[in-house]
Amino acid sequence: MENKMEKIISLCKRRGFVFQGSEIYGGLAGTWDYGPLGVALKNNIQNLWWKRFVLDREDMYGMDAAILMNQNVWKSSGHVAGFSDPLVEDLKTKKRYRADHLLEDAGVDPKGMKFPDMDKVIKEKGLKSPEGNPLGEVRQFNMMLQTSIGAIQDDSSVSYLRPETAGGMFVNFKNVLDSLHPKLPFGMAQIGKAFRNEIAPRDFIFRVRELEQMEIEYFIKADSWKENFEAFRKEVWEYTKDVGLSQDKVHELEVADEDRAHYSKRTIDFEFDFPFGKKELYGLAYRTDFDLKAHTVGSTVDLSYFDEETKERYVPHVIEPSFGVGRTLLAVLSDAYTEDNLGGEVRTFLKLSPKVAPFLVAVSPLLKNKPELMTKAREVYNAMRKVFPGRVIFDDNGNIGKRYRRQDEIGTPYCVVIDFDTIEKNTGVTIRHRDTGEQERKSVEEVIEYIKNNI
Repeated sequence: MENKMEKIISLCKRRGFVFQGSEIYGGLAGTWDYGPLGVALKNNIQNLWWKRFVLDREDMYGMDAAILMNQNVWKSSGHVAGFSDPLVEDLKTKKRYRADHLLEDAGVDPKGMKFPDMDKVIKEKGLKSPEGNPLGEVRQFNMMLQTSIGAIQDDSSVSYLRPETAGGMFVNFKNVLDSLHPKLPFGMAQIGKAFRNEIAPRDFIFRVRELEQMEIEYFIKADSWKENFEAFRKEVWEYTKDVGLSQDKVHELEVADEDRAHYSKRTIDFEFDFPFGKKELYGLAYRTDFDLKAHTVGSTVDLSYFDEETKERYVPHVIEPSFGVGRTLLAVLSDAYTEDNLGGEVRTFLKLSPKVAPFLVAVSPLLKNKPELMTKAREVYNAMRKVFPGRVIFDDNGNIGKRYRRQDEIGTPYCVVIDFDTIEKNTGVTIRHRDTGEQERKSVEEVIEYIKNNI
């Protein structure tokens, strides 16, 4: 399976999905740049999420909060004191590692273990660093990335690159109430960057220092949390179908009491079978009223809700579905990566859902050195991209066989080819299907209608 991961990483660079951050300077661990096809795939993933959770609902409001926030936001939320991972240091090289990752690599399940427990197990088993050197004591390492705001650097100038997008929604709860007057239940949704100073980034874009989240904070009355939790659980499953994930590779994990965040009364992790193992893909948490109460205390601003119908005033509880953009993209790519034999040759292709594929269709002239074919191909291309804006690519690079292989490898579901029969006999165009390699003739109008019906 590790070999599959290497192949996916190679394909991502070769075809312009994902590049190592700052590569020409030797790279920067835990950072990745999305190339043209990666951006297209990422946008499709995000657009499907936004449609399902915001556009198709009447009770959801979009947000785009600032990355930099007053330091007291993170003090109130508990991040300054408690947003930490278990760090252990190689006593010889001084390299730092995640203690729980070393335990996992040694075949020990670290779930439920606290910092002292990990230290005890590491010592009992005599675990060494990957370089074979002795390890120091396990200690807490705060993952927040700190910076300074303004010209003068003192305690008051401290700020942090946000470790999650949720904080910006909680501190804007009153603003949304006052400006839009929504009735409970309602939610706030945001897609944005978050930053975590990971001790040991690994597994390509799975564990990184700069990530993108799609998160919802859904505000409810306390007595309705179970029904709302269940409703979002079903919606998360539906979203995995939207992006085309194999349902037998997605699993629910009920997080045990000792492993839940301090603010959570119930949490489900949605795990996916990645090439490097079953790992967390999404999370669904019932955060109770912890956040709004904490920010009420920290800010001294009343963040309660007044129910006009019942004349009650109370602090809403929160259901939080949380989705990682990069992890979704990696799951989609690893699920879609396929090798088969077509026409007596081994081929690699991405069996992407048309909903997320960077391009729906590639339009080509059979021969690029024939002006009449090129003119007609451009005409078909322009007609199709009016119907599918941003989802059609014109490809005349190399012979037709190489074009097919290239489009297969980037996951384009359909290739449309203009040949001499198209012009001389008016027999329509050839449409080739990625998954089977089969070809058929249809008019341009029929091709457009066919693709519409198969998105």
